[in-house]
Formats: sequence, C-alpha cells, structure tokens
Amino acid sequence: MSYTQPPKEQLKEILENAKTIAVVGLSNSSDRTSYQIARAMQQAGYKIIPVNPHIDSSLGEKAYPSLSDVKDDIDIINVFRRSEYLPDLAKEAVKTDARVFWAQQGIYNEEAYQYLKEHDFTVLMDLCIKVAHALTIGK
Repeated sequence: MSYTQPPKEQLKEILENAKTIAVVGLSNSSDRTSYQIARAMQQAGYKIIPVNPHIDSSLGEKAYPSLSDVKDDIDIINVFRRSEYLPDLAKEAVKTDARVFWAQQGIYNEEAYQYLKEHDFTVLMDLCIKVAHALTIGK
C-alpha cells in the first residue's frame, strides 16, 4: 500500500475537529516558513505547541524538545523536518495521543507512512496545512 492523499472532505473534517497542533521543527524566527504557517494556524484559532530542542518558545508558547515531552493533548502533529527524519518522528508520534500526522509540502517518506498506518494514524504528506485550511475551511 503506497501513500495516497486523503480526500478533501476528510481534510476538512480533520481541520474542523482539531484544536491543538504540535509543530515539529517550529522556528522562533518570523522569517521562517514554519513560523509563518504556524502563526496563520494560531490566528485561525488553533493552539500551537512548538516542538524544537533548540528554542525556548515560539508564538508566545513554551517549546518542547520532543513530542514525548509534550503533556497536552495533541490533535495534529505537523512536521517541518526533512523527509529522512520522518521514520523516527513516526515512532515518537505513536506514543502520543495524536492520530493525525501531517508532513508539510515537500516532505514525504513511505517508510514513515507505512508505520503510521499500521498504528491507525491518518497521514498527510507533501501538503501545506495552511493551504489545506484555506481551501477547505476558508479565511
């Protein structure tokens, strides 16, 4: 089974039901794409949890070194890391209460996809969450 993007209706349902997004690789620099996308999602009403061992905070939120350090409930894990890091992140993700793993545009890994599907995750790859939000929910 190779990766296929979930249908637009499912994207809309995920985004309508989610409240909290853990952003892996979120920068605290406003000129970085991860910051700009996360800020847009925060402005759309989502709670953002920065996950980056190199920063203390971003977007006014405390940063965590890894997904396993986050104690809050997570609805979506949104990843801004290179594709080769996805298998390790997938293994960390299954230890959380999240069930949606979303790799940003340009990020894809078949091994991570297979692993996450085996653990009942909805997986989105190579897709910008901000663009998907604009196309399905609007704003």
